Amino acid sequence: MTIPARFTEPADTTVEAPPKAKRKAAVRREVGRSIPRLESHAKVDGSAEYIYHLRLPGMLQGKICRSTVPHGRIVRIDASAALAIEGVHAVITGEDIRTLIPDPYYGPAFHDQPILAIGKVRYVGEPVAVVLAADLHVAEEAADQVVVEYEPLEPVFDEVAATKPGAPIIHDSLRPAGMFPDLQYLKGRSGTNVALDARVLHGDVEKGFAEADQVFENVFRSRKVVHATFEPTVSLAELNGSNGLTIHTSSQSPSYVRAEVSRLLGWPENRVRVRTAFLGGSFGAKLYIKLEALVAACALLVRKPVRIGLTMEEEFYTITKHGATVRIKTGMAKDGRIVAREVETWWNGGAYADIGPRVSQKSGFTAAGPYDIENVSLINYAVYTNDPPAGALRGFGISQIVWAYECQNDIIARSLGIDPLEFRRRNILHDGRPHATGTIMTNAEIDEVLDRLSDRMHWDVLFDHGSGPVRRGRGLAIGFKACIAPTTSVAVVNVYGDGSCCVSCSTVDMGQGSDTAMAQIAAETLGISTETVRVIHPDTDVTPYDMATLGSRSTYHMGNAVRLAAEDARAQLLRIAAATLQTDIEELEYRDGAVISRSGARMTMRGLMLARFGMQAGTVIGMGTFTPPYTKPDPRTGQSPQITPYWMLAGAAAEIEVDTETGRIRVTKLVNVGDVGCAINPAIAKRQLNGAGTMQLGFTLFEEMRFNEGQVINASLADYKIPGMLDVPEDLSAELVEFPHEHGPFGAKGVGETGMFSVSPAIANALCDAIGVRIMELPLTPERVLRAIRESENRPLESE
Repeated sequence: MTIPARFTEPADTTVEAPPKAKRKAAVRREVGRSIPRLESHAKVDGSAEYIYHLRLPGMLQGKICRSTVPHGRIVRIDASAALAIEGVHAVITGEDIRTLIPDPYYGPAFHDQPILAIGKVRYVGEPVAVVLAADLHVAEEAADQVVVEYEPLEPVFDEVAATKPGAPIIHDSLRPAGMFPDLQYLKGRSGTNVALDARVLHGDVEKGFAEADQVFENVFRSRKVVHATFEPTVSLAELNGSNGLTIHTSSQSPSYVRAEVSRLLGWPENRVRVRTAFLGGSFGAKLYIKLEALVAACALLVRKPVRIGLTMEEEFYTITKHGATVRIKTGMAKDGRIVAREVETWWNGGAYADIGPRVSQKSGFTAAGPYDIENVSLINYAVYTNDPPAGALRGFGISQIVWAYECQNDIIARSLGIDPLEFRRRNILHDGRPHATGTIMTNAEIDEVLDRLSDRMHWDVLFDHGSGPVRRGRGLAIGFKACIAPTTSVAVVNVYGDGSCCVSCSTVDMGQGSDTAMAQIAAETLGISTETVRVIHPDTDVTPYDMATLGSRSTYHMGNAVRLAAEDARAQLLRIAAATLQTDIEELEYRDGAVISRSGARMTMRGLMLARFGMQAGTVIGMGTFTPPYTKPDPRTGQSPQITPYWMLAGAAAEIEVDTETGRIRVTKLVNVGDVGCAINPAIAKRQLNGAGTMQLGFTLFEEMRFNEGQVINASLADYKIPGMLDVPEDLSAELVEFPHEHGPFGAKGVGETGMFSVSPAIANALCDAIGVRIMELPLTPERVLRAIRESENRPLESE
């Protein structure tokens, strides 16, 4: 399947990238300015809207009764004690939901997750019932009184073990959702915990290994972590007239929520309105359906507004990052070139697939790294277990993959006596060369990323490793990610009677500064000041369709849609001016918020509107739709000539100190370099790199969900440590590599995830540089580091 591009100009299909000299950005007035984010004052003075704060008259609060076993059949649910508590309005179970929605299963990949558990539960913390009361504390007390009896079933928690013959089966059968084009290859399955096995085959990997001078094989692991957004997930549903429903939700994907809730209810989409506001962080946690279907069903059952807002503890049971086991085998030539690479990855998707199959496939096809390798085999398994569900988390699986191939690259380089930086330069995949999927690499400034890392780290200068118990080391890593495809974004740009402008789009601003970026793009196109542009927040009754705010796609996809919409509005204004001034459009130029003719005549936007409508009235409406080209990969080989609209490239380098007596790592310097095309707002782009780097720093050093028979035992910020100010390196910096992308809006690419890719292996490589110890499992906790040090000395820990 090939989806054509919707550009105003034909897509460039040339294999060779244009010379850098021809790709310099034009002089811009709004794009490229580091203006403060438009919502800054509102967030400081407290007037910014967040759905978590929303309250409605007559609203009921919901608290969820959750499963206490990881796998079991529901024998009975007794809500009598809960209903006896004064103030309890109702207790809703899965069977109650079925009276309204006969088939209450949802999911973006498979329809496998019930709104409330039906028949059995598949992880500790799964929603089983909901108590509704006007007082949140009453609902909470009553939820504890709901009695659920289970018949326990054997659980399985390890992603590799879950694929073995005889493992407990989590789902009897799987039904593909079929909504997204890139997931339509999914097939119905039964009798297996493998939701997806996707592969990429390039060249002849067996021949490559046979011809290799040396072969390296390692296994790397990363464990589940949680998004830890400071605004927990929240949804609120209310009836809208006699036959409609409005859902207020902290969602990254309001268009999807409308479509999925409408499907569940059997309604047309125009009866469901979904709106959101600013999000207090998300990082992938608030994608697709989380609480929206539940509050919608509850509101329709009790005919009152219903709000459910999670606590931080409940976030640990809602969605997580995939744990992964990666087996990587690499064949090397004597000259330090990689000749073959085989990667097999098991992704722990937990009890429900969510978007895990997309994570497995799209991250998995990059598992050979940004390297020119003739013979490649990449196999990925999306696996069900009895852990909490896993889905999208900033980086979308890339950090788990980069962790493996960049750690092994350092192992290989050191074994062959090659400098780690030189090893990467020797194997880089350059523009014009085919990626393992067959897609030609273009607009990828990997060499420049490596140059920046080398410069910032003074790589050619002899490094002092220290002496005594505190040793020092440095390391680097690079990684890349394909932007998700195929997806569509639609935008509207309105010019009002007084000449003012607003942008309507369904991109969700969750702290990444998208409102400001979209305003800058519209302002640049219309020749006005960014600060005068208003951005309308997502509301499916008002703002047009957008696939979702995810995967660093918004700047590229929605940015192009906004650019096209603004160009459409500008063309209409030029036609009005040409008619008013009685001249050809070719004689007119649009700049500084006005139309100027070659003769010197000038009309402001307000003047144009007055000329068109005879008074301060009317609206000029510009429309823009953007869908980049995409070719569906061959299901047997994973080959595609157009697998992604662009590549995100990243590099990170770290200097660390490690105390060999305690195992504690202190990162003293962290540099994150990202290829951003052309930065719409350089200051925001740098903050995205630093923010992502700091987040991944936590995943590297201490963040890990700890389980005991499926029960999370550190489900609070008191026990689950995230980075604090004292953990941030004293020398923390971000570098932007800017070479405009041919098809990006003013040359821009996405950057929200880029800073996540390479941090973990850079720190692990620095650890090995410092003490000669290689750890192959995240996080690099003091205990794990100290154990590795003692094992290298044949000295066990005293506790062992």
